[in-house]
Amino acid sequence: MKHILMIGGLTLLTATALLLAYASTRPNEFRVERRLRIAAPPDKLWPLIGELRAFNRWNPYERKDPAIKGRYSGAATGPGSRYEWESDKVGVGGLEITGQQPGQAVQMKLDFVKPFEAHNQAEFRLVPQSDGSTEVIWSMQGPANLISKVIGVFINMDKMVGRDFEDGLVNLQQIAKE
Repeated sequence: MKHILMIGGLTLLTATALLLAYASTRPNEFRVERRLRIAAPPDKLWPLIGELRAFNRWNPYERKDPAIKGRYSGAATGPGSRYEWESDKVGVGGLEITGQQPGQAVQMKLDFVKPFEAHNQAEFRLVPQSDGSTEVIWSMQGPANLISKVIGVFINMDKMVGRDFEDGLVNLQQIAKE
């Protein structure tokens, strides 16, 4: 019995070491990006992206938990505008606008506290098209620590987060039609 436990322990230890070794070879940064062409000019979409209260009307994470507890602080719009949330479904964190190019792009700092700590950058870009529509590009990037690399071995973060971005962009498209 002691021999079987020792073999089991060594097998588990070897599997863990192999998993950590493989995970450590993964990239040190991640990036998720989704695009959607929306039949509206940038000036119609900008207010829905450049102001956090309007952003939260179509934010897919807000829609996942109607009981989310959110708090706005800082500037009403533009850099320094901040939103913090607490939710049993989407975790705890904060979002702050760090830069804007009105009608073109907004940059945000995205900090997660729970279910895990992460500090990422998000950006929305509005690219006008010749037919009067706008390509909206939503991206997020950040460092990939060892824990996130190990999780990435089992869960495709690009697909998981990308689906949420796709849902959000469709929500934005719906609101832009109003």
